[in-house]
Amino acid sequence: METLGKLAVLAEGAKYDVSCSSSGSAGRRGALGSTSLGGICHSWSDDGRCISLLKVLFSNDCVFDCAYCVNRRSADIPRATFTPRELADLTIQMYRRNYIEGLFLSSAVVRSPDDTMVQLIRTAKILREEHRFGGYIHAKAIPGASPSLLGTLGLLADRMSVNIELPSETSLRALAPQKSRDSILRPMAFIGGTIEERKKKTRSGRSGPVFVPAGQSTQLMVGASPENDFTILRLSEGLYRSFGLKRVYYSAYIPVSENPLLPAPATKPPMLREHRLYQADWLLRFYGFRAEEVLNPQQPDLDESLDPKTGWALAHQGFFPVDVNRASYEEILRVPGIGVRSAKRILTARRGHLLDGDDLGKLGVVMKRARFFIACKSPAFPAFPAGGDLRRLLSSPPPGKDNLRQLRLEF
Repeated sequence: METLGKLAVLAEGAKYDVSCSSSGSAGRRGALGSTSLGGICHSWSDDGRCISLLKVLFSNDCVFDCAYCVNRRSADIPRATFTPRELADLTIQMYRRNYIEGLFLSSAVVRSPDDTMVQLIRTAKILREEHRFGGYIHAKAIPGASPSLLGTLGLLADRMSVNIELPSETSLRALAPQKSRDSILRPMAFIGGTIEERKKKTRSGRSGPVFVPAGQSTQLMVGASPENDFTILRLSEGLYRSFGLKRVYYSAYIPVSENPLLPAPATKPPMLREHRLYQADWLLRFYGFRAEEVLNPQQPDLDESLDPKTGWALAHQGFFPVDVNRASYEEILRVPGIGVRSAKRILTARRGHLLDGDDLGKLGVVMKRARFFIACKSPAFPAFPAGGDLRRLLSSPPPGKDNLRQLRLEF
């Protein structure tokens, strides 16, 4: 098979991995800004720049037979495998044409985890050492690979990910019997530990090779197995705490096979549930919430009609109103309609004068949400409406493609 034919097959096989930001987006093939043509997707750097990546599998010829995977051994699909030279040269050609700025390098398991890792390392070495490629490389670590190979790849990549895929060991045994929780968590722990060890050396003034400078991430599928949102959030919280992950990506499961343990092929992916999990994840990462505050065993699933912070506020009305001219940063962050940036702006602006409603609007506060939960210099804002009226006022309509972004802005 020619290189471009392999690209078509292996870009298609990589699209379900969302540990790279715009993956999974169907886009409009052939239209301006399409993220699907040729396996190109978008990620973002720490300084906010959008980076275009070639997102492709090294191979889709997998020896594993995970029931949820489009590339599983038993699937009747075209198979292809690059050579390290082919994929490295293809990346450089696309980079020189200004199509991409980096590479998302992943693979199915070819022969064994270690054999696959060797091929990924060879590809990255050709890029870094022969082509002197200094662009962004996000490399997928293969579950079950040996620490020495993980260490070698980590010196060549900017970011690494080990996809945990399923939220419990029970589901992993049922749907991916050739994988184990230990085979996934051991590489994750090695990467996280090595990153922290290198940081300590840097802080102590000792120099050394840079290891995965952009950190590591993972992917969790939503809806492929029966675990509730509370289980998923507690797992994510544990991964952030134990392994120092930069990001947990949530992927609404798209049915790709007939299997009694999986949703039927006609089932729509739970996109709204995925969206609410991302919002709850932000509460864990940036807003100081714990998983047990957002959900609990009595209420184990997120309310799809409310963003998670608004849901928490309605359940804790005694915490409000928050006086934005006197409250701490942590208290202000709990107010629906106030994000991290607007909370910091409030702290800065109130040093000069007492803030009123007009000031808050100019600072980026979404007043149609926040006004029920705050006190400031303005005359009293509306009290909590009786019964379920406030809930109805703050409920979000089911988002379509056009208003998901607006919901994020109002969070």
